[in-house]
Amino acid sequence: MPDRIEPCLAVLKPKVPIGPDWLYEIKWDGYRLAVHVEPSSVRIITRGGHDWTDRFPSIAEEAASIGTTAILDGEAVVLDEQGRSDFGALQQALGGRSGERHASKAVFFAFDLLYFDGHDVSWMDLSDRRHMLEGLLKDRAGGIRLSEEFEGDGQALFDAACEHGLEGVIAKRRDAPYRSGRLGDWVKVKCIQSDSFFIVGYEPSTAALGGIGRLLLAAYRGDELVYVGGVGTGFKERATIKLRADLDSLKTVTPPINLKRKGVVWVQPTLIAEIEYRAWTDDGKLRHASYKGLREKQDNAAVFQIASG
Repeated sequence: MPDRIEPCLAVLKPKVPIGPDWLYEIKWDGYRLAVHVEPSSVRIITRGGHDWTDRFPSIAEEAASIGTTAILDGEAVVLDEQGRSDFGALQQALGGRSGERHASKAVFFAFDLLYFDGHDVSWMDLSDRRHMLEGLLKDRAGGIRLSEEFEGDGQALFDAACEHGLEGVIAKRRDAPYRSGRLGDWVKVKCIQSDSFFIVGYEPSTAALGGIGRLLLAAYRGDELVYVGGVGTGFKERATIKLRADLDSLKTVTPPINLKRKGVVWVQPTLIAEIEYRAWTDDGKLRHASYKGLREKQDNAAVFQIASG
């Protein structure tokens, strides 16, 4: 069994690809993981290659009962009362950025099988891999569950996902092998846009939760960091108090972006925030932004890259 397989990544598109060549799944809002199962051990590996087995005890315990060698690809989530994945709840369960808590409530939704019963199966068509995965995880409803697959009208599934407050959908080519990287075999379409941005400063407030009135955000344009606006909603008190302390440990007198503004506490561009937003303004700022939480370094989150030109 290989120590690690680089994950296949979805390309973000504005519209759902339609046709018989595509299979569809709900897009989960959590941490991408690979679960490596061997007769005497289980390893849970993040997208960035870090071993997080001890941070997902319920998933590891369930994996140990599978009874064969396997590598499962999927997403760890915490579900809300409506059964929707809640990234903020997962991040809080893990104890925040660089926290050491165990996310015992997390559920791993498996959507692919890369290695099975001593054999590499990544070269097989997705439809064949899914068939084996369904047989392996049939009727499991604990720490590891099957991420359901849908055929037929992808647009109807997307519309239903958005209506029910879900993240979006993933479309996958049914005849494609598993290929690492972002090559177009998988496509993601989001109901509400959500991306990762550097926190480059904050505006203090005596009235706001944790003393943060607004976070200032930046994205990459080439190798340069550029200001993309701020976010002042979505904060939760306990997490925001810790966030303020983390930011204060990163204070700098030199703004990391080309922006002059009074009353801002500038910080080194180290913390990466996951931000939900509706659209971009004509001058390149986020519209209706809401804070979801901090991304973990080990999650290998990619800071948003603005297209040049």
